[in-house]
Amino acid sequence: MSLNICTTPFKIDFTAFSLLLKNIYTRTFMKKFISYLLYLSLCFSYSQDSVLIKSKVANAITELSDFVAIPNDALNADDIDSNLFWLRKKFTERGFNSSILDTEGLPLFFAALPMDDSKPTILFYMHLDGQSVDPSKWDQPDPYKVVLKSKTEDGWKTESFSDLSDDINYDWRLFGRSTSDDKGPIVMFLNAIDILRKENVDIPYNVKVILDSEEEKSSAPLPKAVRTYKDLLKADFLVINDGPVHVSGKPTIVYGCRGITTLSLTTYGPIKPQHSGHYGNYAPNPGFQLAQLLATMKDAEGKVLIEGYYDGITLDEATLEILRSVPDNAEEINSNLAISTPEKVGSFYQEALQYPSLNIRGLGSAWIGDQARTIVPATATAELDLRLVPESDGNHLKALVKDHIKKQGYHVMSSVPTKEERLKYDHIVTVQEGSVTDAFRTDLNNPFGKSIVKILENKFGEKPVQIRIMGGTVPISPFINELKIPAFIVPMVNPDNNQHSPNENLKIGQIAYGIETFYSLLSTKM
Repeated sequence: MSLNICTTPFKIDFTAFSLLLKNIYTRTFMKKFISYLLYLSLCFSYSQDSVLIKSKVANAITELSDFVAIPNDALNADDIDSNLFWLRKKFTERGFNSSILDTEGLPLFFAALPMDDSKPTILFYMHLDGQSVDPSKWDQPDPYKVVLKSKTEDGWKTESFSDLSDDINYDWRLFGRSTSDDKGPIVMFLNAIDILRKENVDIPYNVKVILDSEEEKSSAPLPKAVRTYKDLLKADFLVINDGPVHVSGKPTIVYGCRGITTLSLTTYGPIKPQHSGHYGNYAPNPGFQLAQLLATMKDAEGKVLIEGYYDGITLDEATLEILRSVPDNAEEINSNLAISTPEKVGSFYQEALQYPSLNIRGLGSAWIGDQARTIVPATATAELDLRLVPESDGNHLKALVKDHIKKQGYHVMSSVPTKEERLKYDHIVTVQEGSVTDAFRTDLNNPFGKSIVKILENKFGEKPVQIRIMGGTVPISPFINELKIPAFIVPMVNPDNNQHSPNENLKIGQIAYGIETFYSLLSTKM
């Protein structure tokens, strides 16, 4: 089944057709006549398939609106239970057997089609949860009620869903929490299954699905859960459907993602804030201490100065060639970020992502703005996140940061210092450590990956963008570590979807893209 063979409108040129009939006795025109018939046949096939896809897109819009209407805040167990109930009903309707898998946190959702031991197994990972929302920041009354909008010169115009009945404008968008991240891909998957069943396609795989319910709060229970349900989750390879396609909008396959860990650093001045007139120039200022400490960690070009931070990372020419093949536009990226010059960790964007990062994600000390006071603060705090690559161990990097702080003359603690400790040490830093989510990266030459590239290329007529490792984090390492299988991210949604932000949205054309992609992956033997 091909869903995009003929890209022109299905119209018969009757003048050309009659000329062909009048001249059918000549060999030249006979060839043209046969070619024309083939063209008509292909266009008729396209027209049929286009109607089918559009009908499934329409159904997906209805299902997604229904799904999004169920709040999915991972901090609220009742929300997750309501979503699990909806999922169980929808997957059962498609012939799946499903289970709710208990964990030390919120449950996971698991579903599988009937198994055939002679077939390889593909495991799909997506997530059903979302972060909390602040409705006041959204351009609609309720983030959980999907709104249809079209792009105008002045912004976004609300459209009526009834206007989709005659035709579906693939440039219009659905606005609502989790439309893109990550309920949209789940609904695309379900509607691709509908087409496979309608066409009586014999799927050449065993199909398993695992849906995370705490992805947006770090998936802390996942590593133990994967160990517990290892036999149930057993598969030959893993496909993750989370995150956006490349900014170019082209079909995309990602071979890995960075991990993450965090550190919180607090420096100390007087035990209570003091009047800057009385104690300025006398009481040590924790803000300056912290600023000076942080400044020792990076040079002016953004490279980490902590000894050993980049150890173990090498990029050969073949790898660099893949990185350079990603169609990033540095000028456009810089313009979107409104920056003159990027940091120099890598010589271009994709190269920069191959290294662990050290980021200040928040700074705080005393009061600012209208609340500013003329005081010497008592404390100053920096929140750091460290994005990890497979060559870097999160606990090792945190140890390197702490060793570096000690070398700057600081006494490092894991708790708030007592008065006695304050009097004993000139410089004190409290360091609080976050948990570690490991990075993963599948080899670019993996045969399953090559097959996915070929499937996407055949389906959409262009070579997909291949990204060695993306900058963000998806908690996939437990599957890699426990199941010992390769993993690939095949994103479905538009790059400007505002995930994790107000006015999250999903372009309707991406729903069609997702349905076609899932159909192709599940109907083609790798």
